[in-house]
Parts: sequence; structure tokens; C-alpha cells
Amino acid sequence: MLPPLLLLLLLLLQLPHSWSSPPFQTSQDFTRCLFSQNSTVATHTNLIYTPASPKYSLLLQSTIRDARFNTTLAPKPSVIVTPTSLSQIQASVHCSREHGLQLRVRSGGHDYEGLSYTSPYPNYPFVVLDLVNFRNISVDVPEKTAWVQSGAILGELYHRIGEASPNLAFPAGSCHTVGVGGHFSGGGFGFLMRKFGLAADNVLDAVLIDSKGSVLDRASMGEDMFWAIRGGGGNSFGIVLAWKVRLVSVPSPVTVFRVIRTLEQNALEIVHRWQSVASKLPKETTNSSTTTTTIRATFNALFQGRSNSLVSLMQSRFPDLGLRKGDCQEMSWLEAMVFHAGFPSNSSVDVLLDRTISPLVGSFKYKSKSDYVQDAVPKAALLKIWGKLFETDVGGGIILMALTR
Repeated sequence: MLPPLLLLLLLLLQLPHSWSSPPFQTSQDFTRCLFSQNSTVATHTNLIYTPASPKYSLLLQSTIRDARFNTTLAPKPSVIVTPTSLSQIQASVHCSREHGLQLRVRSGGHDYEGLSYTSPYPNYPFVVLDLVNFRNISVDVPEKTAWVQSGAILGELYHRIGEASPNLAFPAGSCHTVGVGGHFSGGGFGFLMRKFGLAADNVLDAVLIDSKGSVLDRASMGEDMFWAIRGGGGNSFGIVLAWKVRLVSVPSPVTVFRVIRTLEQNALEIVHRWQSVASKLPKETTNSSTTTTTIRATFNALFQGRSNSLVSLMQSRFPDLGLRKGDCQEMSWLEAMVFHAGFPSNSSVDVLLDRTISPLVGSFKYKSKSDYVQDAVPKAALLKIWGKLFETDVGGGIILMALTR
């Protein structure tokens, strides 16, 4: 049996870089090109935003999730386009190529380096194509499939699935404001992945616009391209506008828990032990461990079953955690997504529709890195990591450990 794979995600608070803003002289040429390419552009007043537009800054900042990039020195787009039609996106692709502008596509703005709305190349002008208006979702309950546009956030997708059926779900992330486009094209792990795989594993088809402006589906783009956009980054190969996904069956209710252990409660020993035990739990159980620089471990879990079964399972397989029935809550899968998004358990499921508020994402500056390991991280290595975080002068850090097997 292969050793469990652990996904390690390290977040460090960090000072902003000293970047200079790009020139904006190309914005007028790009705008004129859009008008000439697409007749519908002239009829939409809320379509093109330049630095001179009153709402430019508000729109740009609307989904900046990392305050490192919300500074006056961060490179800004020459133009932000919020298309409402396929033809407007095709025109944007043509005009950005025609005028030598980089084209960056924004879905939810959660990318670690802000590359959907800024640029590491301050001397190269770029355009942001914001897909906020591409958020349609249609669910086919009998077929257990759904089509979702890339501008939707995970919370909107979950809410729509939950409305359609209490026993259907989709295996994707816990942070509800993450955009579908970036999440699916980057892989997408979450609380159902042990049984059903990543979000990308459950993509059945896609609609993509390539660099020539051609509209492609799975058949016309070919299997190599279809493979690449499911984990290789959709914006690397084209603009993915929509995804057809396979929905999965879940029981009702499911059980969730969030248990915190401190250093005095043997947090280090429990985290180390968890790495070896978690992979042997049934696939219906998915949990993650979060540790901070105070060496406080938080265990989050979603179990596809009743609380009595979960407590019995954990007591026999992982007694170190000391899970009790009082730690568990039974709820629908949709309510579990509210819980794991960081909201209080009595919150309405409608909070998943809010694109602006996310308990899991603060307004601070941070640096994130991720990696996979095949062997459990030794206790000595965990101590070294925590020690390194204590040495830094940036304010702290978090280690997220998620089992993927």
C-alpha cells in the first residue's frame, strides 16, 4: 500500500514588494479596438474600466484576497473588462494580442501570487478580463451533472446543488469565495476528495476560448488540452468559460467536527500520529489539521454518516484525539459547507452566496506555498518548521495539512 500523501500549505505573513505601476498609454488603443471588433461594446456602460474610470479601483480591489497586492506600488491593469457575452471575450482576446497586452483572467481572485489581477512584470501593460458576469449554474438532478460558468464562486455552486437535491454534492474546496475557474483548473481539493477525488477529476466537459478566439469543447480541443486545463491552470492554455461536472451522492445528514488541541494537550504528538492514522480511516471520512505558531492544532472533519458511527470509528482508530459525541454536529452537506467555510453553525446557507465576506480569508498580507509529501513529516521536522516560524519577524504563520489518499 502506498504511503499517504499529505498536502502541506505554508502561509507566512510578508511585507509587500516594491513594484512600480505599468504605463497606461495603451488603454485607449485597446478600447478603440474593442469598439471596432464588437458592436455590443458601445451599448454597455459597465464593461470597460480604465484608471480614469470612477469605479476602476473599487472593481480592481473587489476580489483581491491578499493585501500584499492591494498597494499603490503593485502593478495595475491598463484596462479591466467585465464581459457579458462570448463575443466580447473573443474581442478582448483579439485586441490584447493586436496591441501587445498580456491578458489575465480573474474568476475569484484567490491565486497565491495575485496573477489574475496583477503582474510580476511591471514594465509590461496588461488587461484583466473579469468573469464576474459569467456565473450561470444549471443542475441536472437525474443525470447527476451540472454546468457552471467560471465566474461563479464555490459557494454559489454548492448553494445551487443543495437547492436542487439534498443528496447531491460536488467535491471541491471549503473556502466559499474561491472562484470556480481557478479552482477547477488548478486541481481543487476539498472535504470529499478521499472518496471522490479532486474537483478536476470530476470535470466531464468544458468550453474554452483559445488564443485565436475559437470556441472549443472537449471533443474539439482534444484530450491532451482537456487533460491540461484540469490541473495545469486554465489561463495557461486559454480562457475556460464553463465546466460540465459530475455530481456525487452523499447521505443526509453528514457529520462534522472541529476539535482544537494545544501544546499542553499533546498537539505535536497528535498531529504526528494523525499523519499515520488518517489514511486508514474509511474514505467517507476526510479531515485536515491546522497548526499555528502557538502550536495549536485544529482538526476539521466531514464524515459521510451519523455521529455515533464517527465517534465509534475515531475511538477505535484514533483515540489520541479524544473525540466525543458532543464535539460532533449532524447537518446536511450544504450546511456542512457553511460550517467548513468558517461561519457559525447556525448561519443561513445563503451566506455561501456572499462573494465579499470570507471568514477563512483575512485582509492581511501573506505568502503561501504548497507541496506534497509521501511520508509522514517527522516530529523533529515539525518542530523545526514551528521554530522557523517563531524566528520570523512577520507576525506568524499557519501550516495546513490535508490528507489526499
